[in-house]
Amino acid sequence: MTRRHFFGLNSTGVGLAALAALDLKAAGQPGLPGIPHFAPKAKRVIYLLQSGGPSQLDLFDHKPRLLEFQGKDLPESIRNGQRLTGMSATQSTFPVVPSKFAFEQRGQSGAWMSELLPYTAKIADRLTFIKTVNTEEINHDPAVTMIQTGFRLGGRPSMGAWVSYGLGSESENLPAFCVMISTNGGGQPLYDRLWGSAFLPSRYQGVKFRSGADPVLYLSNPPGFTKDDRRGFLDALGELNKLTFDEFGDPETNARVSQYEMAFRMQSSVPELTDISKEPASTFELYGDDAKKPGTFAANALVARRLAERGVRFIQLYHRDWDHHGGLPANLPKRCKDVDQASAALVTDLAQRGMLDDTLVVWGGEFGRTVYCQGRLTATDYGRDHHGRCFTVWMAGGGMKPAVTYGETDDYGYNIVKDPVHVHDLQATIMHCLGIDHKRLTYRFQGRDFRLTDVAGEVVKPILA
Repeated sequence: MTRRHFFGLNSTGVGLAALAALDLKAAGQPGLPGIPHFAPKAKRVIYLLQSGGPSQLDLFDHKPRLLEFQGKDLPESIRNGQRLTGMSATQSTFPVVPSKFAFEQRGQSGAWMSELLPYTAKIADRLTFIKTVNTEEINHDPAVTMIQTGFRLGGRPSMGAWVSYGLGSESENLPAFCVMISTNGGGQPLYDRLWGSAFLPSRYQGVKFRSGADPVLYLSNPPGFTKDDRRGFLDALGELNKLTFDEFGDPETNARVSQYEMAFRMQSSVPELTDISKEPASTFELYGDDAKKPGTFAANALVARRLAERGVRFIQLYHRDWDHHGGLPANLPKRCKDVDQASAALVTDLAQRGMLDDTLVVWGGEFGRTVYCQGRLTATDYGRDHHGRCFTVWMAGGGMKPAVTYGETDDYGYNIVKDPVHVHDLQATIMHCLGIDHKRLTYRFQGRDFRLTDVAGEVVKPILA
């Protein structure tokens, strides 16, 4: 019997205080019976999603032969009838453009990396590069929805919600799934459904942390309303919810009770979590000065480490404005500067604290960029369109084999020639590191057993430690 089912059956037979106490105890225990399915390598995931599609050709996938092809039209034999976005559909030519940024082999592994990521280059031997991640989606919304929920249309639970549902939480005073968005401005919109629970009980959805005085909306008490007042209010509201459940039997009623109780406990835990004033100077030397500015990627990465220390199961960071259809040489360095030092610092920090072995860090976007120039190619400027056939994601930590580069693309960086990794394969591999068989973690809804990877996905075993 699942914990969710237990509360659904028993909420009419136990008092609100007992229910709250049971939920408090359960918050620090595993989720569904029998999960994890096998011994996990990772206890938690920190997913650094770079929204907009970073250019793998300017960051990770070094293609020296592009200098030979510079300015020439991409052969039809390479493009091979690929669907074009509305931004490129009217182009009569597709001139190949090599990266203007220098590449160098890094670390003992010899991984190729761009000059734009000097800090990440220093941890190259801790990273696992997958150069052949692919998706059928060519536009932002379906692509980011696919990589976050396993389906191109909204209405499916996010990966973090599935993990929260299956594994529960290690923390009594923080949610199992937390979300932060960099306040760098611009970029594609991000919708709450990307970290939502869809048809799973709502208690498994991500809780969004914001920069500013109130990190979580509605968590603080109104002026003149004390903690005792709030406790009494929640008790009274709980009694009303109990009456509602007795009448309608909706399990979401009990989910609300659980969420209210968690919010009450978060009134103490969140201020302590977000107060970084006691971090030593060495922390800010590692993450950079931006870590002192709430809402920056660096500040969020530091908070992510603090969340991981406190037992949060799935931590999702979003950084936007990687969608460089034009002006890439001027804009890509800015985005790299936003995230490079802090991404490397997070991995280093976890390793120094003995946490990297059981924390899986994932870095990547929803797709990559084309080798051909979108719009007008000049001596100093170019842009790249969306490209889902192959792009690069790096992973580090719990369950990954470090210092590995997996998969190969052709001389144009346009098609996969060896070891493709579909988005569903990536998701299956992440779940595997957590000890979850992605085919067995399901939820019955409208007569069908749904799962994160839909009806596909295979674990990429060669990259596992």
